[in-house]
Amino acid sequence: MNVNAFTDKKSLSSDLVMYIKEKLLTGQLKPGDRIVETKMAKELGISQTPLREAIHQLVGEGIVSIVPNKGTSIREFTPKDIFEIYSLRANLESLAFKLALFNRKPQDIHHLEMCLEKMKQKVNSDSVHSLSKDTTHIHTYINQLSQHSHLIEVISSISFKVALVNSRLRGKYSKQYEWEEHAKLIKVFIEGDPIQVEQEVKSHIYRAYCVFTDAFVTEKVEDCDFWQVL
Repeated sequence: MNVNAFTDKKSLSSDLVMYIKEKLLTGQLKPGDRIVETKMAKELGISQTPLREAIHQLVGEGIVSIVPNKGTSIREFTPKDIFEIYSLRANLESLAFKLALFNRKPQDIHHLEMCLEKMKQKVNSDSVHSLSKDTTHIHTYINQLSQHSHLIEVISSISFKVALVNSRLRGKYSKQYEWEEHAKLIKVFIEGDPIQVEQEVKSHIYRAYCVFTDAFVTEKVEDCDFWQVL
């Protein structure tokens, strides 16, 4: 996002929210980093008021923390937070995928098959380093097919936390692995058995959770029994 664009927009606080989120996803801001309002406002050439509004919105979303006498900082997710994000996503998306089975049309199946084909081509491309945009599109597309507006809204409310956690997984598994995971997911969705779809979505997200915890979490949540009953 072009910093100079802020001076031309009326929805300044919303733009600042997107700006901070973008810096988080690209690693320019990291969990635990402090946000000094005066410094950031000066760097962006804006007043502190819209920045303060943006920060309060991010506090409400659970992305930023304000601690008395310590100031504002990017929230650091605990092992329990990570577990809750993944387990919540597993339950929400498994329901969305099952509902999507009743609304899918031949063109939806064709679209998903084309997505897989494009991903397969990117697997062998040296110019593409991640399939994260493609995989996010697949999940979002099928979630939307559920046509359950409240469920979609709840999934959307945790989507940035999911993206933020997933951004740390880049380089932890290959493009081939990403493709195989989503090829399996789409295959089960096309076959159309609701029980199999639910199981595969939960297993798919659990495998991602395991990759994350193996890479970053030293003190793990005792979660095995919970995942077995999801």
